[in-house]
Amino acid sequence: MGSPGRDTLKKHLALAREQHHVDAVIANGENAAAGFGLTTSTADEMFAAGVDFITSGNHIWDKREFRAVLDETDRILRPANYPPNLPGRGVGTFTVNGVTIGVLNLMGRVFMPPVDDPFRVGRALVDELRHITPVIIVDVHAEATSEKMAMGRFLDGDVSLVYGTHTHVQTSDEQIFAGGTAYLTDVGMTGPSDGVIGMESSAVLERFTNAVSERFAVQKTGTRQFCAAVTTIDVASGRALDIKRINLRGLA
Repeated sequence: MGSPGRDTLKKHLALAREQHHVDAVIANGENAAAGFGLTTSTADEMFAAGVDFITSGNHIWDKREFRAVLDETDRILRPANYPPNLPGRGVGTFTVNGVTIGVLNLMGRVFMPPVDDPFRVGRALVDELRHITPVIIVDVHAEATSEKMAMGRFLDGDVSLVYGTHTHVQTSDEQIFAGGTAYLTDVGMTGPSDGVIGMESSAVLERFTNAVSERFAVQKTGTRQFCAAVTTIDVASGRALDIKRINLRGLA
């Protein structure tokens, strides 16, 4: 979330990778640039901090100059169920230590901008990915807990991990479904702990109490937090063996 999130990533990701013996890191970057969207420089900062692959969500279009970059990169995704004529792609792969990892980025439709059916699109793309690798990670960028959970159940046994993003609030429902898919409703936010989901409180309160829209700005003062989830995957079968949350609060 903005520069506080990028700074926290730089300070804590390397240690998390070491402590948890992490092979690959996927991060949602749609709020990386001043809280709205992604830029080339902010993406480069995330990669330099130790991120291997970036997903996104509804704010990926906020920085107009970045849209063309989505057609040029193979390490950044936009939700796959946006119209196919838009820049970028919603599915991709990368290789770490000889293991090909498939990544799928979907967006929900409940209380979200209108997009295509994530279940239909997701099923088709997962079927394609399974011809390439059994290790498949799915970022579901959605508002409703039920929609994320439904996606996890829908893809259980066909992907390694389904995790949610968008609400900025980490949930405590990590689990492994019967088919071997690890699941977490929302991985949470890395960035400022104060304010309202990373934004300064004053403008948010003005909107809620007086129905007046003020420009939101990322909370720059106060403590910070680092949220993540670590999943252990059997690379031969693609089944998840373990999932645990990381939630560090009160960081300077």
